[in-house]
Amino acid sequence: MVNIRNRNVLRLELLAVLLLACGSGSYAARHRSASTARAQGISVPAEGDRWAVGSRHWIAWTPIDTHGGQVRLELSTDGGKRWDTVNSVPDSGRAFWTVPERVSRRCLLRLSPPNGGEPRVSRRFAIVPSQEVHDYRWVSVNPKAPFAPRDGAGALTFAGRMWLLGGWNPGDKQHFPRICNNEVWSSTDGKKWTLEKPNTFLDRSFDPRSDWEGRHTAGYAVHRGRMWIVGGDVNQGHYQPDVWSSADGKAWVQANPGKAVPWGPRALHYTVSFQDRIWVLGGQTMPAFSPSEELFYRDIWRSADGVNWEQVTPKEPSWSPRGMIGGSAVFRNRIWVLGGGTYDTPKTPTRNFYNDVWSSPDGVRWTRHAANAPWAPRQYHEVAVWDNRLWVLEGYGGSNRNDVWYSADGVNWYELPNTPWKPRHAASVFVHDHGLWMVAGNNMESDVWKLVRDRR
Repeated sequence: MVNIRNRNVLRLELLAVLLLACGSGSYAARHRSASTARAQGISVPAEGDRWAVGSRHWIAWTPIDTHGGQVRLELSTDGGKRWDTVNSVPDSGRAFWTVPERVSRRCLLRLSPPNGGEPRVSRRFAIVPSQEVHDYRWVSVNPKAPFAPRDGAGALTFAGRMWLLGGWNPGDKQHFPRICNNEVWSSTDGKKWTLEKPNTFLDRSFDPRSDWEGRHTAGYAVHRGRMWIVGGDVNQGHYQPDVWSSADGKAWVQANPGKAVPWGPRALHYTVSFQDRIWVLGGQTMPAFSPSEELFYRDIWRSADGVNWEQVTPKEPSWSPRGMIGGSAVFRNRIWVLGGGTYDTPKTPTRNFYNDVWSSPDGVRWTRHAANAPWAPRQYHEVAVWDNRLWVLEGYGGSNRNDVWYSADGVNWYELPNTPWKPRHAASVFVHDHGLWMVAGNNMESDVWKLVRDRR
């Protein structure tokens, strides 16, 4: 056993080591080192994080054991010389924080228990100027477009038009006699829509060699001057391991007749066009819809022609198995994976919902930008890149949502207030004509909205 005197000696020796390590550095540096050694316990923010004014973040720490009581959250912007109380939060290990307007490179957070016990102190991070935009607004373009309501329809911007591909609406037997259809609509302005290809997926006489089977939540991409449909769903009791493309939306050619994609069976995958390739990420099997082994994928495949596919092996760390991410996000020459989840299966009846943020320049090396973004975990949401920002819109997280979030870096997120359209999931989102478009979805209405920016 070490007596009190010896413990004090050890503390003095430790302090001496710390001072020597700090050399002739500033008081703030010495205080930071001492705080780190004494009472580290806040894992988020991490060392070197750059949080923007007004953005929202989760703070994470090891609970102080106050038996569910409150702890005082304090902020220092000078490396620990002075502390200002922000508020009190439950000692739950997580707290939602809106970053205040206190720009500094020398920020620390501290959580102090009410009984005067040892506090938790973060590592140094920075508060940087706000990235918030105040001049976005939604415009109702068409409350009832001529196409039937649907969710999961493909959404591509191509040749100066928005293209709506297929979709799902089992309650509408007129337009969706086989749960999904394969019609194609296009529009330049969101008001007028043209039926480019009528639904041919009518009954069992349909020939899948002549046209693509009706589907929804498939993979969709624009690649090498053509629109592409990559794989499909399992609503017909089988997987759809085919790839189709078109230069005009009317005539579609199967790229791989008689040669199923090597990454099947699979549904709910995430598809992007990147570096002159079509990329397929994640997804899963759905044994309740078609007999198959239960698999949740976190693999990556890419192809230049939709026929020959190369598997890309990501290095750790990387995102967990998932799918149900609509749209696509390629931003700053990187692929972005934003949230997502897994669909329930007979053996795994509980769904997973995620809100982490990852990106990669090559599909091999992945960076996690946020373990828990401020938007709620979700699946069947839409992602997009518009106005030099990443966007996450609507989705399902136990119920339909209508929140909209944007970020200039994948780290700092802002919620767009006062969304006027109804909650939904599996909508169709376009980037077109200097705007971000929200069309239809699981609200089961054929409404059309456009987000614009009033630049001043």
